[in-house]
Amino acid sequence: MAWNEPGGNGNNQDPWNNGGDRRGGGKKDQGPPDLDEALQKLQEKLNGIFGKGGGNKGGGGSGSGPSAGSSFGMLVVVAVVLLVGWAAMGFYTVDQQERGVVLRLGKYHETVMPGLQWNPPLIDDVTTENVTRVSAYEHRSLMLTEDENIVDVSMTVQYVISDPVKYVLKVRDPKSSLEHASESALRHTVGSSEMNSILTAGREVLGNDVKQRLQNYMDGYQTGLRITQINIKEAKAPSQVQDAFDDVIKAREDEQRSINQSESYRNGIVPEARGNAQRMKEEANGYRERVVAQAEGDAKRFTSLLTEYQKAPEVTRERLYLDAMESVYASNAKVLVDVEGGNNMMYLPLDKLTESRPRTATGSNTSRLNSSELRDVTNQVIEQLRQRQQSASREVR
Repeated sequence: MAWNEPGGNGNNQDPWNNGGDRRGGGKKDQGPPDLDEALQKLQEKLNGIFGKGGGNKGGGGSGSGPSAGSSFGMLVVVAVVLLVGWAAMGFYTVDQQERGVVLRLGKYHETVMPGLQWNPPLIDDVTTENVTRVSAYEHRSLMLTEDENIVDVSMTVQYVISDPVKYVLKVRDPKSSLEHASESALRHTVGSSEMNSILTAGREVLGNDVKQRLQNYMDGYQTGLRITQINIKEAKAPSQVQDAFDDVIKAREDEQRSINQSESYRNGIVPEARGNAQRMKEEANGYRERVVAQAEGDAKRFTSLLTEYQKAPEVTRERLYLDAMESVYASNAKVLVDVEGGNNMMYLPLDKLTESRPRTATGSNTSRLNSSELRDVTNQVIEQLRQRQQSASREVR
């Protein structure tokens, strides 16, 4: 039999009664409190807070049900709780890299900076956007150039949100507008350029032109986006004719390499030739100066010698003879003297005479005769020649 069936011991089998009466003097209640009792106690406490009694339990009061004052107290408590919850929902935090756009009843109100902020919920709508993160968008398509050739261009657009108000309110989908504007700017720039410049050295110029034109589009649309960089990742001919274009590019590279080699050879040979020409010119000028100076010196020496010769002819003649013999003997190790009218030739081994001289202070022989020794040898030779001439003249007599 169930514990709550009539006519049985249901009251004693109540699982929440634990065998005792809640309000009687029986066993203490060990289970969860009764819901009606809990609500009644809460109502009594609220009535006590707002200064209104709950009626006399034992006598002729107005009844055991809730009064009008208790209902009003419940409404006030509920209103306070809802107000506190509503106010708590208005707190939020804006990150350091973000800005918050506040719409009050659907109309722009303000832009909040980083930090802890509060706005009334259900009245203000706050949208936060990161204004420092660099986003990227890639685009690739086939395009027609100015010289009616088709090129395959791939580029990457990098951008940031510069004006969060315009980004949130002015354009419904700024990223879609950026994609369409990027293709338009790229087609306009490629269409006004030749294929050769796009495929070779004109990529940087192409990127700068596309960036400037795309930024003008973004400013005109009021998207609040700022283009930071345009990277032309690849610019090539269509795959169907790529091999032919590679051959053309290779031929141009070979041409440029040959030009660079020629320039290098010219830069090496021309300065060398100019240096040799300058050196020859300087040597010629030096030779001219030397010959002129030597001729002038010889002329002055001859003039001075003529003056001395006019003063003392014999002495000057003898001195010239000795100087000539000294110059001859100084450059020859052996001398042969042929005496006019004689029958034999005199041989002077000057190298032997040099070896037979006494050693110097350093213990080594000099390889040449000095002026005094050479003059002594010359005088001896002259004396012998005179003696032979005299003897020869005597024999003739």
